[in-house]
Amino acid sequence: MRQTLDSVAGQSILPTRWVIVDDGSTDETAEILAEYVEKFAWISVVTNENRGRRAVGPGVIEAFYKGYGSVSPNEFDYICKLDMDLILPPDYFRILMEKMAENPRLGCFSGKPYYIDGDKQVSEKCGDEMCVGASKFYRRQCFEEIGGFVSEVMWDAIDCHRCRYLGWIACSSDDPRIRFIHLRPMGSSQKGILTGRMRHGYGQYYMGSSLLYFMATAVYRMVRPPYIIGGLAMAWGFIKSMIYRKPQQSDKKLISFIRNYQRRALLVGKKQAIDEINDAMKPKWEKAHHES
Repeated sequence: MRQTLDSVAGQSILPTRWVIVDDGSTDETAEILAEYVEKFAWISVVTNENRGRRAVGPGVIEAFYKGYGSVSPNEFDYICKLDMDLILPPDYFRILMEKMAENPRLGCFSGKPYYIDGDKQVSEKCGDEMCVGASKFYRRQCFEEIGGFVSEVMWDAIDCHRCRYLGWIACSSDDPRIRFIHLRPMGSSQKGILTGRMRHGYGQYYMGSSLLYFMATAVYRMVRPPYIIGGLAMAWGFIKSMIYRKPQQSDKKLISFIRNYQRRALLVGKKQAIDEINDAMKPKWEKAHHES
């Protein structure tokens, strides 16, 4: 956590305000945060009661909104949902805002996460079509138009699809200047990485992903650590959710939009499919924002 705190405090453009949610920590978190609140006037802390368990997905969004509810969003042009296990490069926020200033349709943007393996930095292989959940940097107007985050495991993908559905652009970039270090590999923060992969499978089912597309994704993940079993765990999480008829998101139009994208991506690749969507949805965005 100190590494995250120090990397944000060392940014070339500092946050106007940073609200940190202590989500019921039972270690020395409160004492560490008190040190930084004393040093930096733009840091404040909101404390949640310990719910007695970790709640990945819904718990993350509950904590986010606990902090978000303590500010007046209209005072800010940009908002960022930031995890406390990251090391950001010093120009991270500056570059994100410059890119958004260049393109008014860019509503949600992030760099790419890497983790340390020995003396190497290893990419977590997040797709360009997604703004990474650990560091969701939003134009406030876009965040409000999509209705914010859903309180489910796949919140960090559903929001990107909703951005595109409304004509906004959501993406991430592997520009070396905005790569950040993820101190815990994605999906490993609760009960091990295999549980995380199964949870991802359920999340994809909840989002409404097509079976064919997700199985292709699971096969792709088999060549990433943990080899083979990681992809199998993802597939089982999806199939188990189908068998038990678990609930899916209620926005049927968004589900159809997502599946149409996925079918196209299987035929022409993600990049071309996303480019086609962004081109097709541009008039919708321009009409809503009175752009010529």
